[in-house]
Parts: sequence; structure tokens; C-alpha cells
Amino acid sequence: MSTKVLETKNLSKYFYDPVKFQVLKEINMSINHGEFVSIVGKSGCGKSTLLYLLSTMDTDYDGELFLDEELVTGKSDKELAKLRNENIGFVFQFHYLLNEYSVLKNVMLPGMKLGKFSNEEIEHHAMEHLRTLDMQEQALKMPNQLSGGQKQRVAIARALINNPIIIMGDEPTGNLDKKNSDMVFDIFQQLTVDLKQTLLIVTHDPDFANRTNRIITMQDGMII
Repeated sequence: MSTKVLETKNLSKYFYDPVKFQVLKEINMSINHGEFVSIVGKSGCGKSTLLYLLSTMDTDYDGELFLDEELVTGKSDKELAKLRNENIGFVFQFHYLLNEYSVLKNVMLPGMKLGKFSNEEIEHHAMEHLRTLDMQEQALKMPNQLSGGQKQRVAIARALINNPIIIMGDEPTGNLDKKNSDMVFDIFQQLTVDLKQTLLIVTHDPDFANRTNRIITMQDGMII
């Protein structure tokens, strides 16, 4: 793995509703392997828009995006879907667990979709991640039997299942109280220390941001 996990060169984004409006202006940034980085800024400054570009979910932009020093700009939707599933783990403000599946199955799903390992191996990996997050006792429960903090821990286990090179979070503590927010932060920090996991988190929480390795501050579509 290279030292640069993520890099952008002159990344710009426009909205066209109802008139052309530049929402991101020539963003140049890089995230190194093992860094825990937060993106902060007022509502509407472009934080979440930037994260969607970095995650390859939005491909309508100018400039270049590199993942693990490979240019991903211009790849097909099919190539990007595979790239995302293999390399990027996601943790959102809402956990997006599927209520019809057990905790264990929810964690396994991205691994089953990727299809690199047998279901038995994926189940083994899923249980290991649940154990790391102290959620192994809840493995056979359904999501609606869990607390908010527990659901977010399951979402983190799911984000880890394919051993991504980076985990991206969009306000992952936005729905949690102080105690659970601190718990999620501690988990993220543990991942960077123990697994050298790279993390890029958009947050409104200054306490959270101030404890990360590096803060990227945005204003009016630019990094300041």
C-alpha cells in the first residue's frame, strides 16, 4: 500500500439548479495511510458534497481523484462500484442496518457482495469485528433490538468487513449523545492505532474534530 491513500487535484463541482453555481473550488488535498482526519465547516460549505466525490458516489466533477495512487476519475460505474466495495468503508449519521437481517448478517453483506471469500470465512471475519467492538453477544439479535450506540458499532463492523484502505464517515456521531459519541470516537482512534486504519470523517462536533490527527476546515467550497 502507498503512503497516500487519497488525493485530489483541482477538484471542482458545480450545481445547475436553477443557475450554474460552483459548490467546490479547486480542492487539493491528500490523506496518508493511518491518518485520522476530520473535515469541519459551517453547514452549506461543501463538506458532504466533497465526501460524496471522494467516495466515488458522485462522478460529476472537474479535476482528478486518486485512490491508493490510482487515478479513479473516468472509470465506469461498474468499475467504481467494485472499487468502492473493496477499498472504502462507510459510516453514516444513520446506521442503515437492514431490519430483516440479524446483526451478523448485516455485517457480512458487503463481504458477500464482494465475493472474495466463502460465506464461512466472511462470517468468521464478521464475528472478529463484532468481538473487537464488544458486540459479539448481540450477533444473532435483530437491529431493532439494539440501542443507537450499538447500531453504530454494528455499522462500523460492517464498514470494516472488506478490510478497506479508508473509512469515510458523514456525521457518524450526529445522532448520538455525548457518551455514545465518545465511544465511537474511541473506537475510531483504536482502529488507527491497532489496525493502522485510515479515517476521514465529516463532523459538526468540535470536540470530536479537535481530537483527530488533522482538521481540514472548509469555507465557501474551499479548504482554508
